[in-house]
Amino acid sequence: MKTSDFYYDLPEELIAQTPAEPRDSARLLVMDRKTGKLTHTVFNKIGDFLKNGDLLVVNNTKVIPARLYGYRCDKESVTKYEALLLRRINYTDWECIMRPARKAVVGAKLKFSDELSAEVVSIGESGVRTLRFSFDGIFEDILSRVGNVPLPPYIHEKLSDPTRYNTVYSKIDGSAAAPTAGLHFTPELIESLKKQGVEFAEVLLHVGLGTFRPVKAEEITDHKMHSEYYEVSEDAARSINKAVEEGRRIIAVGTTSGRVLETVADENGFVKAGHGETRIFIYPGYRFKILKGMITNFHLPESTLIMYVSAFAGLENVMNMYRVAVEEKYRFFSFGDATLLI
Repeated sequence: MKTSDFYYDLPEELIAQTPAEPRDSARLLVMDRKTGKLTHTVFNKIGDFLKNGDLLVVNNTKVIPARLYGYRCDKESVTKYEALLLRRINYTDWECIMRPARKAVVGAKLKFSDELSAEVVSIGESGVRTLRFSFDGIFEDILSRVGNVPLPPYIHEKLSDPTRYNTVYSKIDGSAAAPTAGLHFTPELIESLKKQGVEFAEVLLHVGLGTFRPVKAEEITDHKMHSEYYEVSEDAARSINKAVEEGRRIIAVGTTSGRVLETVADENGFVKAGHGETRIFIYPGYRFKILKGMITNFHLPESTLIMYVSAFAGLENVMNMYRVAVEEKYRFFSFGDATLLI
């Protein structure tokens, strides 16, 4: 299957630059996967399409202020750098994307503030650098003062409220990007759904930027998937397995939650508590083991995410849905509108 099979034209003005206000006022495009039928509604009406006993699985990761600006401090000439934290290796070391990359050589010493400096200690796959940070105090506290919200490159407007790039149920620091399907939930909507009989379970997947990158290989099977850290608690595993036993629908809130579930589920859909790294790559032909529904935003052309959604709902259905969404001027990508695939 070709990467080009997942391409669609998107007018730039449909790329959302700011989040919907309030969160749950975003539009929602609902697809019946069996028929391809589409229904237009608003996200705060999602309960109209959910059943008593449905289990929504959310990703409780929290985006950190992962973008750092600094300069090289071991040369007479001053080079400005941008570092984007991707994954923590240990107490002092982080995998990062750096600009300008060609000047971020091993041994380069960088200063980001009076509180935070670093040295490039290695260069790995795809030019990812490992930075070894030096600091006095608690790294997370320093990062909260020095770092910036790592908005995707297609968002050009400054975010007035940084909390809008996190879900209302975010808890565990570690993501370089938000699990954007969850941005549409408000505490009030969650409470309303619970009263309706919808249940919630939390898993963790720290989102890296590889999630959003276009696939460059001509054949999708030649694409090498990025690795992301996940956790499933004992409580979450019990809730999920109970739903599986009772034949209730398990609906992933976002592709990130779905990646965790499909990584840990056995052939019968049961999961075990645990943690690890996942490189699961889901594209058409994949047989889903546990998911019966998915809430997700509109994704970039030729990305692994649109391939994932096409595996779940069918390539023809998804391409038609995207065509309709463009015609109806839905808002796309991280701060855009949502879809419900059931």
